[in-house]
Amino acid sequence: MKKIFNLVKWLTGANLAFLLYMFLFAKGRNVRLHQLNMTQKENRTLTIFFISDIHRRKINKTLLRRVRRHGEIDLVVIGGDLAEKGVPLNRIQKNVSKLSSLGPACFIWGNNDREVGETHLREILSSSNVKILDNEGVAIDGHSDWCICGTDDPSSKNVDVEASIQLSKQFPYTIVATHTPSLVRKVEEYVKPQLMLSGHTHGGQIRFGKFGLHEVGRFCDLGGRANLISNGYGTSLLPLRFGAAPECHVIKIHY
Repeated sequence: MKKIFNLVKWLTGANLAFLLYMFLFAKGRNVRLHQLNMTQKENRTLTIFFISDIHRRKINKTLLRRVRRHGEIDLVVIGGDLAEKGVPLNRIQKNVSKLSSLGPACFIWGNNDREVGETHLREILSSSNVKILDNEGVAIDGHSDWCICGTDDPSSKNVDVEASIQLSKQFPYTIVATHTPSLVRKVEEYVKPQLMLSGHTHGGQIRFGKFGLHEVGRFCDLGGRANLISNGYGTSLLPLRFGAAPECHVIKIHY
């Protein structure tokens, strides 16, 4: 009986330790750096900061400092699920304010964002001069050859991919952001963007090697083009991660 008791105690302790590890692992502030070379004789660099799936997390000074180590940011892209039901509006306001301090910012809708109230979220984003890409595109300041286009999320039943990428016809280079990777193929029926950004999957969030609900995030260099699917910065349902580290991204495009 004593051996069984000790075994149960050991297993309980091990499980608690593992849960603590997953909880702390989910708090990581990982900034991934990616390089995309458009030509062999590049003389300009466009620097993008991409963060998605913040959910309940707080953006703090440590993260901002790590991003700024990579130099001036030309464009901040908030890739959906900035918030979810139950997140205090003042936390969202602070997160948006800090992110927009890095540089000109834009936002695309995720499947959870409207849970805090679309009107409230639009007001918060507007107060920090963050451009909402409602199935539309905008030019990128300081880089006249570039535009960024963004789609709404399929959960809104308001996605219009064709309208989203209309502006791309006027620019040599295009970035397209869509919260869910499921829209990537649909976008590529109309345009082959130089950079495609998405998140949503959390990389599976809790995975064991190859086994997870979704594939782990990745940056795919397609030869002059790239596709980034992020693990995301926050968590959903459980504040735990394993095998899919939280992340945000600095992408330097040399053209």
